[in-house]
Amino acid sequence: MEGILPLWKERGMTSHDCVFKLRKILKTKKIGHTGTLDPDVDGVLPICIGKATKVVEYMMETGKAYVGEVTIGYSTTTEDSSGEVVDSKPVTVIPSVEEIDQAMEDFSGDIVQIPPMYSAIKVNGRKLYEYARAGQEVERPKRTVSIHKFKRTSEPILNEETQTVSWRFEVDCGKGTYVRTLAVDLGEKLGYPAHMSDLTRVKSGTFTVKDCLTLEQVAALMAEETIEERLFPLEYALDEMEKIDINEDLWDKVKNGAVLPIDTFQQSITYPLVLMYEGRARSIYDVHPTKGHLLKPIKVLRTSA
Repeated sequence: MEGILPLWKERGMTSHDCVFKLRKILKTKKIGHTGTLDPDVDGVLPICIGKATKVVEYMMETGKAYVGEVTIGYSTTTEDSSGEVVDSKPVTVIPSVEEIDQAMEDFSGDIVQIPPMYSAIKVNGRKLYEYARAGQEVERPKRTVSIHKFKRTSEPILNEETQTVSWRFEVDCGKGTYVRTLAVDLGEKLGYPAHMSDLTRVKSGTFTVKDCLTLEQVAALMAEETIEERLFPLEYALDEMEKIDINEDLWDKVKNGAVLPIDTFQQSITYPLVLMYEGRARSIYDVHPTKGHLLKPIKVLRTSA
């Protein structure tokens, strides 16, 4: 079995839980997910199976889209609704939509984020959430992320009982973006502690909600022996990379991992480059790191016809 399975991850499960269950359902160990989704978040989680696990890293580089809700009035340890309250400030007057929209617009483009303590980023070989669970605070590395769209999609609503204000949003972003942190930083810009009170991933790379199957649906299709009809070829993970078709003579070299002269392809080619043979991606080549006149394979995808 080989391909990409766009899974609809349900709430209450980790991404690793999904992989564990799929290994049992699909009766194969060679499965990997393409980017962690928090347990409280549902949505599109592409899963790579068989040889497609070779392209996990490229899937993780793709953009994502989410719909969610931000709540101002209090912040939490985890930056979402599952954490303990660490700061609060009652909201007695709802910020104007003009204020909110301008603040959200200010986050468009490349911004710097500090990952939350409850995240899988590693510092000195340990994940941040391991430090957080041990009650330890460490310096977190800043990272630059790209926000393509951050837009309010509902009217802000005041909850008089909790003295908080919430509104829905859409966000399109590049790899590595923490939407939880985006919500917290937005609240700070508006003068309030805040957290992300709801989130759903609606797109990952080229995959959207309509492409997805639930674990229950996967199990049913596996029982019917039709699951492979719903898998996408690994080429979908390489959608944004330049591709070129090679002939049989060149394929004989490529399938054996040969280095190639830099002038094998025209000068205008962008690297890394996906080499295609008989309609299938075979290998990914890039300029040799120390011998600039050569190209070397950085990822061999398929060696047989």
